[in-house]
Amino acid sequence: MAYVAVSGGEEAIEASIRLLDHYRSGTDLDVEIEAIQHKLSLLVDRVMSEAGLYAPDYAALALKQCEGSVEEAVFLLRAYRSTLTRNYYTHTTDVASMRLVRRISAAFKDIEGGQMLGATYDYTHRLMRFDIGEEDAKAMRRASQAELEEQMPQPALPCSRVSDALKREGLIDASDADEAAPFDVTANLLEYPAPRSARLQTLARADAGFLGGLAYSVLRGFGQMHPTVGELRAGYVELCVPYLFDDAQCICIGEVLITEVECFAEADDKSQLKLAAGYGAVFGRNENKAIAMAVIDRELELAGPYPTQNEEFVLTHGDSLEMNGFISHLKLPHYVTFQSKLDAVRKTRRQPNESEL
Repeated sequence: MAYVAVSGGEEAIEASIRLLDHYRSGTDLDVEIEAIQHKLSLLVDRVMSEAGLYAPDYAALALKQCEGSVEEAVFLLRAYRSTLTRNYYTHTTDVASMRLVRRISAAFKDIEGGQMLGATYDYTHRLMRFDIGEEDAKAMRRASQAELEEQMPQPALPCSRVSDALKREGLIDASDADEAAPFDVTANLLEYPAPRSARLQTLARADAGFLGGLAYSVLRGFGQMHPTVGELRAGYVELCVPYLFDDAQCICIGEVLITEVECFAEADDKSQLKLAAGYGAVFGRNENKAIAMAVIDRELELAGPYPTQNEEFVLTHGDSLEMNGFISHLKLPHYVTFQSKLDAVRKTRRQPNESEL
């Protein structure tokens, strides 16, 4: 159950909402939705991921409406998603044929198809660039576009996964995930133990900070693994739906930008030494969340005493909407429950100390 705002004094509430518009306006300069979508694209990607809806325009609109609050934007976008009619289910997406914009491996120096650094902040100096405050956006875009066209005259080609070579050697067991129908967490109540497809869906919509904290705890020793990023790739994948008059055929309805990660760790196999892979995939350019998701995916496969290995703990507490809703509800009136606690404390203090009797 998600907590939402409760009714109160009608005039006070209306005044509070009008005051929000005052804070949101702030200046005579307006922020266009297109500017938010492209200038704050990583923030837009995070909102889409946690809301479970790939809609950059609407995610940017939600961010503008709530002054950049991620949790409020996720609330708005997920609420909007719940009103949409679901007309089709797409075919299983062939992520191996992703049109790549970035691809790296921390496990191997040389990989089939080569490594592609793409756009990343990993190699920047992390120093404030004060010149950005006065930059010419149009000139910068023209220059960057010309450079891209010069460096990448041809579209990026798909590459096979790094894990495919390890599977051919028998070092990683092939997953049997394709044999089971995927569980839809948006249409069915999550029960425990949950199938892996349900876990992955829930983790993909989980709060990025929560997943990052859990994965960090694993790396610090509150878990059973320290994985290696076998492959991190970002790019565009096609979405196809069945053709209305012939299910054997399909129609491509567009493509979405995703980040996919496979982490390698030692398998829990007493018979022979093997590797196991944790998997993460999220909307947009969202690398840390995808890595954290892969780490937690593998941890949940292991039986152990740590919170990261407790399926119910991880999946129940990571949902952005539920988590922020429960915390936010503490601001709402709790007069009756607090008075009962206060009465109990006063009653206890009035009772004579038994040692003095």
